[in-house]
Amino acid sequence: MKMLQFLSLMMVYLPLNLLAQTNPVQNASIPKDAPVDVTITDFKDNPLPNEIMIFRSKKNDREYQGLTNDKGQFSTRLPAGDVYNIFILGFKDSTSIDSLVIPALVGNQSYKNPFVVTYQFMPSKSFVLENCNFDNGKATLQESAFTVLDELVAYMKRKDDDRIELGGHTDNVGSPASNQKLSLDRANTVRDYLISKGIDGSRITTKGYGHTKPISENKTAEGRAENRRTEVTILD
Repeated sequence: MKMLQFLSLMMVYLPLNLLAQTNPVQNASIPKDAPVDVTITDFKDNPLPNEIMIFRSKKNDREYQGLTNDKGQFSTRLPAGDVYNIFILGFKDSTSIDSLVIPALVGNQSYKNPFVVTYQFMPSKSFVLENCNFDNGKATLQESAFTVLDELVAYMKRKDDDRIELGGHTDNVGSPASNQKLSLDRANTVRDYLISKGIDGSRITTKGYGHTKPISENKTAEGRAENRRTEVTILD
């Protein structure tokens, strides 16, 4: 999928730091699972709130997840005797970053101290709204666009401190003036949709770029289709 490729290029990672328990203790009163403490920061050790980390069991594909608080932290518990693939949830996808092994417990053993997971990364600053389609030559959303826009609404409600720019882009068919107006009208249509779903309009700016920033050749139908897009940029 083009969206997945785009996000993976935009996201930069440092190695995950996993500190595993090695000394389970004998205690029948503690549940047979393991406490896990997670911290997520950027490269300058600033905490990243409202990030979702997912632990997916290799044994049964069951998923466990947590949402970081203002300190970029959350705690959870995971069943022992399993290996968990770890993912960071992005706008529409989740990106695999590492795995965590939690050894099985024997008899009355239990885990006293938590496994510690720390992770540093730079969240994506821009992404294209795939399948955000409009009627030909108009700023009227097609019904197929509602799915991705609803996903953007959910993302903005989770990342409630983010402000975004909606950038409208066209191919090179038509005059520069008409393309600039159409691209801005389409960006404003998306903004109006987000506001109608409860997103504060002060968090959203719009800009029409016309055909000034192509991402593909305009010589083919496929290239022109890629250039007709709505792009989201996270503002600092």
